[in-house]
Amino acid sequence: INSKPSDCALLYVRINNVATAVGKEAKLHLFQAQEWLKLQESQQDYSCKEKLAKAQLIMNVNSTEQNITVSQIPYPDTWYVFYVDKFTCAETYEDSESEDVQFEMVLLNPDTERNPLDHFSAGESGLHEFFFLLVLGYFVAACIYAQSLWQTIKKGGPMHTVLKVLSVVLLLQAASALANYLHFSSYSKNGVGLPFMGSLAELCDIISQVQMLYLLLSLCMGWAIGRMKKSQSKPLQWDSSPASTAIAITAVVTQSILLIWEQLEDTNHHSYHSHQSLAGALLLGLRICLAVLLGCGLYQIIRIERSTLKREFYITFTKGCILWFLCHPTLVTISLMFRDYQREKIITMGVILCQLFSMVLLYRLFVSHSLYWEVSSLSSVTLPLTVASGHKSRHHF
Repeated sequence: INSKPSDCALLYVRINNVATAVGKEAKLHLFQAQEWLKLQESQQDYSCKEKLAKAQLIMNVNSTEQNITVSQIPYPDTWYVFYVDKFTCAETYEDSESEDVQFEMVLLNPDTERNPLDHFSAGESGLHEFFFLLVLGYFVAACIYAQSLWQTIKKGGPMHTVLKVLSVVLLLQAASALANYLHFSSYSKNGVGLPFMGSLAELCDIISQVQMLYLLLSLCMGWAIGRMKKSQSKPLQWDSSPASTAIAITAVVTQSILLIWEQLEDTNHHSYHSHQSLAGALLLGLRICLAVLLGCGLYQIIRIERSTLKREFYITFTKGCILWFLCHPTLVTISLMFRDYQREKIITMGVILCQLFSMVLLYRLFVSHSLYWEVSSLSSVTLPLTVASGHKSRHHF
């Protein structure tokens, strides 16, 4: 049971077979999560009955319908509910043929606005409004910038395919936000939501993460390869050696497997999790390694670059890469300072906003800086930044 800070909550219990419950002397014992965990970790050797006696609330199950008032608490908390009868602490269970006690429990727990029918838990409150504002922001931005961006893409040039890939990633992120909004809108009304929309949001996010990783690796490796070429007169081709190909493919495939594995382990429809599973921990480790790998590669390029304008271009690009990969591990670490119910919300909102800012940073870099025409060694790269071979670079320095 998750309860929120509010006026007193009402716990309603309905028993289907009262006679059996009375015969077994059935009770419900309620423990606050922190108190129960302290009890479990205590050095004192409490007996079964002594542990159960320390419950914050005890309800005798002796009538068809019962109500119990849960007093107000200062912050959202989790409660553990235990069914207990006269056989629970017995060493031998003599009445094995008796009927099970079936009961239904409903917690009417008003939120801060005193609405007892709010389906969102303390950990989910605010996500519906967040995704609404996010979708609204995407819509407004599309109305303002879509036409000019489309015209820029139609002009072609070395930045042409980069902008196309960024646009696809942005569309996938927007689709994920819209699917999440529809899921939470339905959830707010029926408490179930639209599981298909939640799964669709996760799928869109996985594809966008993989595409962005592929793009950033392609650019960074392309520039690094270009630095090893003595002649800059002819267009650079993608290095198809086994080593370079293996790095890009291995990183993309590994991240894809970990993302899918993590989503299968956690049935909650959130694209970003608190990463308490093995798959989540490995995914965080992979993102940190990718950030270090790209950061080191770009640092070597920046260190030997003589042109101030080119160096500024590489520095801004590095900031976008580092923000994209490290925002998730950083927010997971920061969330440990907050309560359990706040962590998922902080990670979800924070990662979406940070990665959106990273994409805006890269968009501005490639759209408003003609530096890319001079800097890019991917003028005719075939993975995935292919440009017509007849197009020639223009120099603006």
